[in-house]
Amino acid sequence: MLITLAGGSGFLGTALNRHFTETGHDVLRLVRGEPAGDGQMQWDPSRKELDLRAVREADVVINLGGAPIAHWPWTQAYKRQILESRVATTTTIAEAIAAAGGGAALINASGINYYGNVEGDRPVTEDSGPGQGFLAEVSRNWEAATEPANLAGARVVTIRTAVVLHKSGGALKTMLLPFRLGLGGRFGDGRQWFPTVSLPDYVSAVDRLATDPQLSGPYNVVAPVAATNGEFTKELGARLHRPIILAVPAFALKKIVGDLSSELLGSVRAIPKRLEGAGFEFAHPTVGQQLDAALARQ
Repeated sequence: MLITLAGGSGFLGTALNRHFTETGHDVLRLVRGEPAGDGQMQWDPSRKELDLRAVREADVVINLGGAPIAHWPWTQAYKRQILESRVATTTTIAEAIAAAGGGAALINASGINYYGNVEGDRPVTEDSGPGQGFLAEVSRNWEAATEPANLAGARVVTIRTAVVLHKSGGALKTMLLPFRLGLGGRFGDGRQWFPTVSLPDYVSAVDRLATDPQLSGPYNVVAPVAATNGEFTKELGARLHRPIILAVPAFALKKIVGDLSSELLGSVRAIPKRLEGAGFEFAHPTVGQQLDAALARQ
């Protein structure tokens, strides 16, 4: 299978590139700069420039492109960049797939933030409607940008991804230093649901979604056993042998990180209903198992 991968240099893209290469697939990485080898092709989504060969010859296109969420400060200009980078990247690829006849499947990133801040313990599944908030708006527009590929008859999957845990990147890498120094703690009261998934389960889920032609539509890529922010920080502290004494009050968090605080304090108890319905089995269903896998020596 030939897989075209956009966003392949980031934390998740690097893991997917390695996995698909090691499992015998051919991977073509889309890059912004000069290609460094035969396995790369230059593109410019801000100008909607993409050689149609990148999608015409591909079986699957996986798109992870977009400006990092984990960035501070969240100025209005950077918030526009978060949104516009995702929409531009997805629109460029979806229109290219349509122009090439819709033969390639599109596996497109999205966020579990699609559901916004869900009060209480009510679980949300792929059948739940979109929520409110900046990242919910980003996810709605991100998913809507896949429509040209869908209208052309391509198989389209949107991956509503939770926080992916691994010490090599993402949110956990950022958390490790303060927690090891004994400075880590829960956000607010810690009762908000904090959706996570292990890196191996994320990679396995994307593999299944990319290679199974029967699967399409939105999928929550999130561990099936939900945990709160307080439970997560307690489990992380235990594995690092550090006490969890501190907490970051909501008002202080808002003063430090501004608009980002509403996302950090948000709660969503997301369930991977469609993945489990397709027979997918998680290797690390609980947050403790996810952290054990994330912190294990290679």
